[in-house]
Amino acid sequence: MTTVLDKKLLVVAGKGGAGKTTIATAVALLAARAGKNVIVVEVGASGRIPALFGVPAREPGVESELAEGVSSITIDPDKALLEWLQELGGRVPGRVLASSGTFQYFAAAAPGVKELVSMIKVWELTRARRWRGHGAHYDLVVLDAPATGHALAMLSSPRTFGAIARVGAVAAQTRHVEQLLADDERSGYIAVATATELAIEEALELEQRLADTLARELDAVLVNAVIPQRFSASDLQTLERAASDGELAAAAFEASSAVHERARAQHSLVARLRRRGLQVHTVPFQFVRELDRAGVERIATSLARKI
Repeated sequence: MTTVLDKKLLVVAGKGGAGKTTIATAVALLAARAGKNVIVVEVGASGRIPALFGVPAREPGVESELAEGVSSITIDPDKALLEWLQELGGRVPGRVLASSGTFQYFAAAAPGVKELVSMIKVWELTRARRWRGHGAHYDLVVLDAPATGHALAMLSSPRTFGAIARVGAVAAQTRHVEQLLADDERSGYIAVATATELAIEEALELEQRLADTLARELDAVLVNAVIPQRFSASDLQTLERAASDGELAAAAFEASSAVHERARAQHSLVARLRRRGLQVHTVPFQFVRELDRAGVERIATSLARKI
């Protein structure tokens, strides 16, 4: 049976702060356990994934091996655009191109160009034969997408920019990206959310916009940092009766009640997603001060047999 890990590209998107980077890394580790060679792509200049492995971040555009079967790369949209234009312009020196008024005008005026160039780089990573005849072959590319709005701009960039570029190398690359994003055998989409109203709404917005823009569905929604329901109603009644025994017992009851209510609210929001017919899986809250590779490994284990 095939799973999302058998695709060439897996887009992990959702509300900022929901834990997309953690989930994307856990998915990569899970795929690597299955013998796949995986690269996780960050967009921007954060380079947070290498830190989870205790590895220094490399400069944008440089692929870095983090562990057996797992690599990462950061895409800087400005740098990627400059390199892309150099390729198209016959290797004009970057210093000259970056300082030219034409480059500045193009970068500002062409709708969706930076998003498209970032997606072209992602598409290139999925290819069996890489540009310039070198570069590792990856079985799976996991895109740690920006927050939902920016992620949707990236995913719709082939359509946005394709209205301008109709012929030539630019048009061909645009079509390649568009075909990859639309092909449900080669690409998949995972939404990451926390069990909060805003994050759930954003996941539902992503579902709708994917359908409208790409005629695609979410393969799964992963609800991150879910607290287990440890107490039943009878447990709370027992604790409430014991609360009169002293200050410590009363404090224990209050803390237990608060955790119970939070868990109940979270599971209610998860049920709301499931009522929409979505494939929803929960990721347990990690009771650690700072997440490290061991914590991400635990999340990967919790995702096994779910995705």
